[in-house]
Amino acid sequence: MRIDVLTLFPNMFAGPMGESIIGKAQEKGKLTLNVSNFREYSDNKHKTVDDYPYGGGAGMLLKVQPIYDNLQAIQNESPATKKRIILLDPAGQPFNQKLAAEFAQEEHLVFICGHYEGYDERIRTLVTDEVSLGDYVLTGGELGAMVMIDATVRLLPDVLGNESSATGDSYSNGLLEHPQYTRPPAFKGMEVPEILRSGNHQLIADWQLQESLRRTYLRRPDLLADVALTPQMEKMLREIQQEENE
Repeated sequence: MRIDVLTLFPNMFAGPMGESIIGKAQEKGKLTLNVSNFREYSDNKHKTVDDYPYGGGAGMLLKVQPIYDNLQAIQNESPATKKRIILLDPAGQPFNQKLAAEFAQEEHLVFICGHYEGYDERIRTLVTDEVSLGDYVLTGGELGAMVMIDATVRLLPDVLGNESSATGDSYSNGLLEHPQYTRPPAFKGMEVPEILRSGNHQLIADWQLQESLRRTYLRRPDLLADVALTPQMEKMLREIQQEENE
């Protein structure tokens, strides 16, 4: 996968995008990450990238020209690949695990990180997606882009050390992840559930599913509306509801 990032602050990406899973993905050749400063594409001598909005209003807007020319340069470098161009914007669709999985299927992603008050509306005609990290406003799109890149790249084949790690993550199946434990079996009076030490794989799987349902019911019941519950899961959920209501 190739990922390009358009930003006014490329140095923000140097540390986080070179460490951990993202850094290893690049070392393995699974990811090519390019970060460009779209200020360099400004066509005026002062290299300005923003201006006052027509009609008045607070703040400055990013101009269309530098971003357009930066995108054209990327297209010229990689004309054959289909690109998904993502505009980081608080008014965009919320980012989630499903969208990360969609992005992970793409050959080439381009993230545009905004700044200042907003965008010239014509920038929106250049993109395929407008995405928000959440219902809040950051000073720029850089942190949001890093989060989306991390969530996407870890889903690429052979990036994680254990391929089953991603499939068991919270939200991957619509539910929150079940509780997990490691050694020692007992610590300061807190013990690992006996069933997890039983060696009975079916019982363990049933327990994990039940506790995943329990955690989702207690913490994020809104998620259950979008989960296709099997008869077994429906039975478990009824039992959980009864237990919690007693």
